[in-house]
Amino acid sequence: MQFVACNQQVELTNSDPVLNSFADLLGLSLKMTEDQLCRDAMNATSTVVNATGGNNGDLPTNIALSDIDDITSTLLNNDAWMILEGQEGMDKFGTGPLRDAYLGLGNAKLSKDLNNLNGFLPKWNYPHAIQGTMPSEWGAVNNVRFLLSSVGSVDPLASRLGNDVYNLFIMGLEAMAIVEMDNYSSRFLYRPPVYSDALFQNYTLGTVFAQVPRILNDLWLAKVRVTLR
Repeated sequence: MQFVACNQQVELTNSDPVLNSFADLLGLSLKMTEDQLCRDAMNATSTVVNATGGNNGDLPTNIALSDIDDITSTLLNNDAWMILEGQEGMDKFGTGPLRDAYLGLGNAKLSKDLNNLNGFLPKWNYPHAIQGTMPSEWGAVNNVRFLLSSVGSVDPLASRLGNDVYNLFIMGLEAMAIVEMDNYSSRFLYRPPVYSDALFQNYTLGTVFAQVPRILNDLWLAKVRVTLR
């Protein structure tokens, strides 16, 4: 739960911009909290694989194309449906076609290693770079499209050589779900000064949510442990 209390002097002189900015910040905080809860739930999956195809000499190694293809093969054999549809190639300079894909969710520090993978296609080289993509999407490798975030999962100093281990989650359709409690997911709450303060001087606004992330099928979700190159 997050909330903001603000004095009526601000409300009377500059109400809309202040409320709008607070609402934006509270909304961002809410969604980042939801992301972190989903991340922690995915960390509990039983399918855990150490990357071994990299060349940094650590265990797990840095991410390699063979590691991604191995997970894709595993998900296919477990009958996991792909989430995103492919895109046909177009006659545009530097673009390439996209395959149907699973989702890969990871920490933003993996961006450099993904860039160096053979066959990596950045989002801006998709045939339809604007349509059908998400703001956090970084690019695609074969049948996986990667979304990166600063709150991606990290296990500090957990590799054989004492380096940070980054958990990359690759999943199929309906591998996870959000269970809503009390018949609602999230709410934005606003109470004007007449209800928030005995002297009608302060108003409050905040966000609350009642939801639980849950893994529906461990066979459709894999945690790939990797280090950096």
